[in-house]
Amino acid sequence: MQQRYTVEDLLHLMAQLRNPDGGCPWDLKQSFATIVPSTIEEAYEVAEAIEAEDFEHLHEELGDLLFQVIFYAQLGDEVGHFDFHRIVDTLVRKLVRRHPHVFPSGDLYGNRRTDAIDEAEVKTNWEAIKAAERGAKGEAGALDGVALGLPALTRAAKLQKRAARVGFDWPNIDGVLAKIEEEIAELREAIAAGNREHAREELGDLLFSCVNAARHLKVDPETALRHCNRKFERRFNAVESELKSQGRQPADASLEELDQLWDKAKNTEG
Repeated sequence: MQQRYTVEDLLHLMAQLRNPDGGCPWDLKQSFATIVPSTIEEAYEVAEAIEAEDFEHLHEELGDLLFQVIFYAQLGDEVGHFDFHRIVDTLVRKLVRRHPHVFPSGDLYGNRRTDAIDEAEVKTNWEAIKAAERGAKGEAGALDGVALGLPALTRAAKLQKRAARVGFDWPNIDGVLAKIEEEIAELREAIAAGNREHAREELGDLLFSCVNAARHLKVDPETALRHCNRKFERRFNAVESELKSQGRQPADASLEELDQLWDKAKNTEG
């Protein structure tokens, strides 16, 4: 059986790709900024494989995501900022620090806690530790540290969650749903007034309120929308396939016929 490669082999491979003497021209041109889009894309491909339960290919997608970390580590090492081993060391120390209920001595290999652990207490302690870490970084505000680069839906949910921790939240989802209805009415008014800029603002308020509803339902808004996207894609493909079997295209059908075919595709799914 062929010997399996290790993380050390992967680090060696990355160093060779970035070696000015015989390395890969494309890899040599890259920088921290240029590979960010690839990192985001790889993360979404991991999420897509998990949601599709495509476990046969998940390990490959995880490898692609790991390669992004290896790439950043190589770039960091080249300019003297950090290397892969420092990334791992920082991560392990942080996780040990955030899990005092598992590592009470603060040492990865120290005495382990053996009594029962309350999940609610764990969550409270976790958030307190993270808040202390943010404070040490000078992030004193409740909303500080929520990354600007996050997808808008995810960032909205994180902002709302942070605000909720200090008591700024609807007591239940009824208030959220009422707010959604209020935002829809305001959006209608802006559209009727022909004010595109105001309509855009009201649409943003509506989306923000929908994220709030997702949070109260304990649903990840990005996951919910991705699921909806796949459902739309699947049903529209069925409509298109039905028309193509008749030698036609969607543009050849009336809206009424498209709606009928859509309902048929929807009912077929059960």
